[in-house]
Amino acid sequence: MGDLLQFAVIGFSTGAVYAVLGTSLVGLYAATGVLNFAQGSVALWAVWQTAALRTNGTLVLPVGSLHLGTGPMDTWPAVLIGAASGLVWSLLAHALVFRPLRRAPAVGQVVASVGAMLFLQALVTLRFDRATLGVDPGGLIPLPALTAKTYSWGGATIAAGNLILAGAAIAVALALAAYFRFTRLGIATRAGAEDEQALRLMGYSPDRLAALVWGATGFASGLIVVLAAPAIGGLDPTSYMLYVVPALAVALVGRLTSIGIACAAGLALGSLQQIVLFSTTKSWWPSWAQAGVGDAIPFLVIVVALFLVGPRIPERGARDAGTPTPVRMPRAGLPATAALVAAAGVAIATTSGQWRFSLVMSVIFTLVSASVVLLTGYLGQISLTTMAFAGAAGFALSKLTTNAHVPFPLSIAASALIATALGIAVGVPALRIRGAQLAVATIAAALAIESFVFDNPALTPYSGNLIRDPSLFGYSLAQRRGADVMTLRFSFMVLVVVALLMYATARLLSGTTGRAFLAVRSNERAAAAAGVNVPAVKLLGFALASFLAGVGGCLIGYSRGQLSAASFSVLVGLAVLAATYVGGITRLSGAVVAGLAAPLGVLYLLLTQTFDLGKYYTLVVAAAMVVRVVVFGPHRRPWADRFRVRFTRPVPALRTSAQAPPGAAEATETAHAR
Repeated sequence: MGDLLQFAVIGFSTGAVYAVLGTSLVGLYAATGVLNFAQGSVALWAVWQTAALRTNGTLVLPVGSLHLGTGPMDTWPAVLIGAASGLVWSLLAHALVFRPLRRAPAVGQVVASVGAMLFLQALVTLRFDRATLGVDPGGLIPLPALTAKTYSWGGATIAAGNLILAGAAIAVALALAAYFRFTRLGIATRAGAEDEQALRLMGYSPDRLAALVWGATGFASGLIVVLAAPAIGGLDPTSYMLYVVPALAVALVGRLTSIGIACAAGLALGSLQQIVLFSTTKSWWPSWAQAGVGDAIPFLVIVVALFLVGPRIPERGARDAGTPTPVRMPRAGLPATAALVAAAGVAIATTSGQWRFSLVMSVIFTLVSASVVLLTGYLGQISLTTMAFAGAAGFALSKLTTNAHVPFPLSIAASALIATALGIAVGVPALRIRGAQLAVATIAAALAIESFVFDNPALTPYSGNLIRDPSLFGYSLAQRRGADVMTLRFSFMVLVVVALLMYATARLLSGTTGRAFLAVRSNERAAAAAGVNVPAVKLLGFALASFLAGVGGCLIGYSRGQLSAASFSVLVGLAVLAATYVGGITRLSGAVVAGLAAPLGVLYLLLTQTFDLGKYYTLVVAAAMVVRVVVFGPHRRPWADRFRVRFTRPVPALRTSAQAPPGAAEATETAHAR
């Protein structure tokens, strides 16, 4: 019992971070209606900024830096400046990204939020010297009591630091709740969640009220992560960014309305993870479930919370729900398809080495991006699990080819069907939720699959997963032969497989299935009233998208000969989403552009070898993703439409006298004049 109590209290350090991030998400949702996936990245910058100040007194800026003194800065000034950097980044995100997206559809807000998350994480890796700052993470500790003082109670040794962090999280929650409940500005912010137009008529600016919440939550998130960093992992370039997933879980437990419940759920979740971690050391715990089970808990919490309270989560009272991105129906013409495939074949045949490898990877990622186009662009289901589906098929391919000796191409079909089954399982929550809530569930699922399956040594050995080379009718289709890193046979096999599946997808989307997808995307209730089986269409979309991603994962596996979890990480999946949105998420031609811009694709090689800018790849893609949404999203009125409305007159339709009702001509002229 004492051990359980001790580990439960140890979990308060992580739980405090979950609690503050979760309550911040609740406050931001109340003020803006946005689920900010970049909240963890804001805290990530604050941690590294504090470390830089404590190490050499350097204030790191996005471009350049300032030296605040001749040596290391004192602890508390460094901590406060680090937390203030979180405030600044939050205000910049509000002003430059989320404020222009107030009338954007949910997919635009989610994509912009993910883009901001990737941008900040990439900027941290570029601007801070990990070799220097990562030496002494203990320098982040602002109080000796956070590590030195302990208490004994109930047979457990309890560190005072864990209690202080829990108390800090509770204090932040109380302050934020008091602001919303007892202050005039907080009450006005809550009123704006019901009716923004009425709030404006009362003389309040929703944007200014939102800026107050953005700044406060950015400061609080940065402060708590700086305080807790030495206890939960020190300096790491990615982990704090992904802390937003359990934070989203506890925010959903609070229905995105209750700050107190979110805080309590965050502390409880941190304790539960530590208790489970302690239980994995026991002999009765299954050996295959010892790794990654802690990261799977937030996904289970999210699924349960969304199924229980998802339909009752309030929507913000915005003036406009947003216009979806226009969709261009694919034209599956054989001549155009054949010409495109021939051009790709010529490019593959006339290149060699790294350039041919990048071309083949671009072709593969075109198929993976097509799954994003199908599921998110056409069906409107925001899924962040694309690379998880691809990885599931890739690792299944390794088992099927090395253990069961399943031949090509049956190995690809069987592995893709396994990914399809996983896709249907992940798609079940979409029957009850949609929009940003579905994005939360899918990113949690992707992280759980990565940690519990891909990074699990019981399922995925550290030596890697070998994959037998494909062969057909006695001809080897191996990707490597001697010094040739990518053979023509393998390259053309990939091109044929991708071309056939892309053509089939285009035919599917241009027919009845595609129209059913668009009907569900536009309005689920109207689609159901028109006779569309909405649950079946959603599950069909997840099945098809996961099958395409699964085939892409198999081709990635064959192109490497050996798989690792890094090939299918959450960050890679988010980069694919970014490239697809930039290329055009509502048309299959956008998948081709995304394939060229995907990781290890042609654009990546161009940045790496030609311009020596490979380290800026994620930063460039994330920035392009945000600009694409904010500047060129469907909420922005096209210049062509402005010109057409201002300088052209609509031509009235000609009708016969028998068809025209009395007064129709006068009504038409009046309407045109208006």
